[in-house]
Amino acid sequence: MMLSEILIPLAFFAFLGSVVIIPIYLAHKGRIARMDLMRQALDKGQTLDPKLLEQLYETERAKPRQDQPRRTLGSGVVLTFLALGLAAAGWMMDGFSPDNGMIVAAVIVGCLGLAFIVLAIVDYAAKKEERRLDQA
Repeated sequence: MMLSEILIPLAFFAFLGSVVIIPIYLAHKGRIARMDLMRQALDKGQTLDPKLLEQLYETERAKPRQDQPRRTLGSGVVLTFLALGLAAAGWMMDGFSPDNGMIVAAVIVGCLGLAFIVLAIVDYAAKKEERRLDQA
């Protein structure tokens, strides 16, 4: 077994892990720094101004969220077209043989895309029903 057969997948998963873990770690460090600042102020007997607290936690506030069904539909469309691209690439490389890994990947990604689209439709219907009940 060659070293590259181990290092390439390892590097890929290390990259994915770092993309997920680093933002979480940095957000956690920010929270700790804010808490330390408040702890130091309280230890010195200072009062905490509500405006200062509001500024410290401004980034923590929930930002106005984009419409969830719309985001889900967008993810579904992107994944479905990615699956079509993978299928086309697989067909150009080796045809539609059962041994073609690109076709297998296209089927998996396509199923995920279709699942997101179905979820978006269900979310839209539930939201529409919610609005109807709120108006009644």
